[in-house]
Amino acid sequence: KSGLDPGGAWHAWGMACLKAGNLSAAREKFNRCLKPPVDLNQLNFGSRLVQDVIQYLESTVKPVLIADDDYFATLRELEATLRTRSLSLEMMCEGKFQHNSYYQECLFYLHSYGTNLAIISFYMRHDCMREALLHLLNKESPPEVFIEGIFVPSYESGKLHMLENLLETIDPGLESWGVYLIAACKYLQRKNYYHILYELQQFMKDHVRAAMTCIRFFTHGAKSYTELGGKQTWLLKIKDHLKVYLQEVSRTSGRKKITFTFRKKMSATDVSRHINTVDLQMEVTKFLHRCESSGTSQMTGSSLPTLFGNNNMKMDVACKVILEGKNIEEGFGIAFRVLQDFQLEAAEVYSKVAKQLVKQQKYSEIRQLLKCVNESGVATKNDGDNIILNCLNEFKNIPAEDLDNLIQDMDSDENKIQAYVMCNKLRSAYLVSVRQEKTRAVQLVQHVRQLAEDSGDDIVKAICAQWL
Repeated sequence: KSGLDPGGAWHAWGMACLKAGNLSAAREKFNRCLKPPVDLNQLNFGSRLVQDVIQYLESTVKPVLIADDDYFATLRELEATLRTRSLSLEMMCEGKFQHNSYYQECLFYLHSYGTNLAIISFYMRHDCMREALLHLLNKESPPEVFIEGIFVPSYESGKLHMLENLLETIDPGLESWGVYLIAACKYLQRKNYYHILYELQQFMKDHVRAAMTCIRFFTHGAKSYTELGGKQTWLLKIKDHLKVYLQEVSRTSGRKKITFTFRKKMSATDVSRHINTVDLQMEVTKFLHRCESSGTSQMTGSSLPTLFGNNNMKMDVACKVILEGKNIEEGFGIAFRVLQDFQLEAAEVYSKVAKQLVKQQKYSEIRQLLKCVNESGVATKNDGDNIILNCLNEFKNIPAEDLDNLIQDMDSDENKIQAYVMCNKLRSAYLVSVRQEKTRAVQLVQHVRQLAEDSGDDIVKAICAQWL
């Protein structure tokens, strides 16, 4: 008469019937106020009213023990119990639902009015993981339901291995679980749970992604190569994963193609290249670890460069290796291989190293660097000269004797003249100019005379004028 919503009254009446143990009458009353959800895959447990019903029904059920005399089991029996626990849980699960009218009621209400997440969570609460997984598959629920309903509760309660075993039992190839497993990996990555991620990737036999996770374990948080030296086992694990992947690829290439849709693929050449990178990183790590331990290490950068970064970072590794040895020659070989393997801009690296040496006032080592570059076999005629010119561009305060030695080491007279001009040594520039072929010499001396005039150097200006 008053036009109020009768739903509340029907729900209260239904609850009263439940409490009185009249289950069939309760169903009839609830049928008038409970409605199935619009979207069965929504990430909640359905309406509050349904949750109240389930909560009450579950609270009236007495827990079932696997065996009454568990307390008196001998150690051997206990071991056997643990071995068969998952099997007995499965049997217990079926028996519990078949022989208990309250559980039957729970399932009735959940299937009639609950979401898939509510049904799956109910199974999980009662140790019926297999039923939860089968329900997920049958209803083709989205990955979010798997993560919230099954995956998170499994690893939080230490049952990840049990989950993995069941996934494999239901589908040994894991193909039907692919979309769920990939979603679980993404979830773990977002949460920064890399140890669980690595375990899951190994279970999935996703060797390429497992190798990528190992790279993170190796590089993450390390502040020095001494620290990286202690993490070299991760480099070995990366290699192992990549080698196993290569074996699997070569095994399946002969036979009919097997499609592993969810495992990351990579060409055999790329995998071999990555294995080569790992080998080189091991060599770099051992070398720099040794340098840091013996105290020859000079550079202290904010971030630690490794060969797993971009090209700029790889160039930083090459610089670090050249600069941190006892002398330039010691690390040059490894650095040269880094430059060659990754086809990096060698001239840029050498210039960086030379500038660093000028800052450290190690002028004789710049000459050693030039010697190494020239003997490397791939240097072009001007490489050594360009290294010196780049240094002079930036540093005008190199001591006179060291400066002369560096310029004397240059190959081309033209470059020597350019270097003397840059350092304002016009008399030396004049002396090299007059040794050139006549027409070129005239041009060069005229240029030096002009510079002398501009800078007010009357002596050099007069000498040039006299020669011309």
